[in-house]
Amino acid sequence: MKYLIVGLGNIGSEYAGTRHNAGFMIADALAATAGATFSTERYGDIAHMRVKNAQITILKPSTYMNLSGNAVRYWKDKEGIETENILVLVDDCALPFGAIRVKPSGSDAGHNGLKNIAQMLGTQAYARLRFGIGNDFPRGAQIDYVLGHFTPEELTAMTPRIDIAIDAIKAFCLAGIQNAMCNYNNK
Repeated sequence: MKYLIVGLGNIGSEYAGTRHNAGFMIADALAATAGATFSTERYGDIAHMRVKNAQITILKPSTYMNLSGNAVRYWKDKEGIETENILVLVDDCALPFGAIRVKPSGSDAGHNGLKNIAQMLGTQAYARLRFGIGNDFPRGAQIDYVLGHFTPEELTAMTPRIDIAIDAIKAFCLAGIQNAMCNYNNK
């Protein structure tokens, strides 16, 4: 089976290590587990890996967060991947730091990257793994917080949380969305 794992983030050195790039960070860590390297191709950086019988294409869109759907649709079609085999990795400030929530579908919850993906795929029925970045910001400061860098303490705490996210991604590919949800939500 073929799978498309999409890490959302913004390209450019000024965004590296920001909370909004948690999806990129998880995608990088996933590729590293297989020694897969990214190459720059149309609409993003692409890596390929296998986990048992699952052929996985990892995508980090170069379209900026708000136009991620263009890249997702292009690679879905190019690789011949069914929508139910797409998993989008995204930051979520509504979840406590490091919390992981796998869902088979849902609303965009105001996230412009998810909104654009739904528009380009013509459905909100695609899986997502939401990675909590917390909400420790004053009213009206959400943009600065989300585009801000993780603290050194947060980066240290992220490593084991990213490892759990990787296990959830592999469970999604090998055993399905329900297995990933049952075994990794609230873990």
